[in-house]
Order: sequence, then C-alpha cells, then structure tokens
Amino acid sequence: MTQPPPTPAPLRLEARVLASRNEGGPQHRLVLGVPGWRGFGPGQFAMLSPGARASVPRSDPLLPRPMAIYRARARGGAAEVEILYKVCGRGTALLAEALPGQRVGFVGPLGRAFPAPAPGERALLLGGGTGIASLYELAARLAPAAPVTVLFGARSAADLMGTEDFAALAVELRIATEDGSRGARGLATALLEAALAEGGPACVYACGPTPMMRRAAELARARGSRCLVSLENHMACGFGVCLGCAAPRAGGGFALVCRDGPMFEAGALAWEGLA
Repeated sequence: MTQPPPTPAPLRLEARVLASRNEGGPQHRLVLGVPGWRGFGPGQFAMLSPGARASVPRSDPLLPRPMAIYRARARGGAAEVEILYKVCGRGTALLAEALPGQRVGFVGPLGRAFPAPAPGERALLLGGGTGIASLYELAARLAPAAPVTVLFGARSAADLMGTEDFAALAVELRIATEDGSRGARGLATALLEAALAEGGPACVYACGPTPMMRRAAELARARGSRCLVSLENHMACGFGVCLGCAAPRAGGGFALVCRDGPMFEAGALAWEGLA
C-alpha cells in the first residue's frame, strides 16, 4: 500500500465564509475561503469555531468542532474549502447560521491522511451517515486511475449526503438505507460483504458509526483484506494537548485520534473499548 505524502503544516486563521447552505433537513454545506492554503490529504480534518467570529469573543459554546475536510479547490494562493456536516447541536447550529462575508475560526489540516491502495487492489469506500464526508477526496483522487466502489449507508434517503458529488466521479456508487427509501434495504455493511465476496484484492476504507466500522473490520479480516478506519471522536484541541480523544489500542494503552489518527489500521484498535 502506498503511504500518503507528507501533509502541509496546519494553518491557524480566520476563514471567510463564501457560502453556507442547507441541503435538506439537517444537512449543511459550508464553503470557506482559506488564504495560504497548501493542500491536504484525504481524510484530514479541521477544527472550526462554533459559529461566526464576532467583535466579542464567544465563550458559550467555547470549544471548536472537528470537521472532515470534504474537498478543496485552489484559487491562486487561497482555496475554497468545503465542509459537509449535519446540524446536531448548538455548536453546529451556530455554524450553520454563519453568513457570507463573516469569519470562522479555522485550524487545519490536521491528522493523518488515508494512504492509496496497493497496485491491483480495489478500493472499497464505506461511509455511514456523516462519515461519507471523510471519503470524498479519497474517491476523487483514486478515480479513474484505480477501481473505486463507494458504499454509502444511511437511515433513510433524507439522511444521505453528497450523493450527487460522488455520482459525478468515475466511481461505482452503491447505496443502502435502513428503511429502503433509496437503494437496497438494509445496512451499508451488507453492501461491503457483497463487494468483498466478488473476489480479488481489496482495501477497505471506512468512516461512520463505530458498530459499522467494527463490522467492516471483521468482514475485511475474514477475506484477508486490509481495513482502514477513520474515527470521529469528540476533541477540544485537535493536536494532542487536551487528551480528550483517546482511543484504546489493541495491544494496550491509548492513541489520540487527533494526533495518531483519525486514520487507523482497524486491527490496531481495541474495538470493545470504543463507544
């Protein structure tokens, strides 16, 4: 498996809101203008302030939110950085209210990026709910040079995110919803089991609910395939100071998701200790 190239040092700045739009229900897309952008690796994330910055510093809520970098488009010495997320609490609700022209605190890119699969391996990208936001850039960079299958699961069609973006790529897109409102009825892991059964070398990339990733690890191990997961633990700092994002290692001890991840080899984690 090809290791990811070194990623640029993170930026710490106030990014300008270029667009902020609802995409149905709690789904939201934020586009930020980030000066001095030097690129990022697939699966990296950023820490965003909970809402637009004002003349008076906000202390409630105080802590930034970790958000996957969905994609970025270079614009001269700057970039348009997209964040795809769901409004699920006060911090993300405030972020969704940010208006074009306002500023949002931004620290990133952070964390370890996904490596490319080995030559001859199929890339199976498994995303559950908001986890799909960590996988778009990987799919975009791998296709069309390598075979990529994106397996996307959600509770219902209303919970699907970014499907049009993935459909525009040279990838195979398979969808499952628990209520059958779009795609196959059932879980995304059923899609993965079927894809692995098709045979041939494969590398699994998974991001989403912990039970989904744990099941993905089991399925991949049974087929002798490598499985890489991206954890979405809560954190306060994003660079290894607060120790709030500790994840148990299979061999004992703990890893920090912000510093040692968010990408991990599935077999390196003690899944029974993950919430």
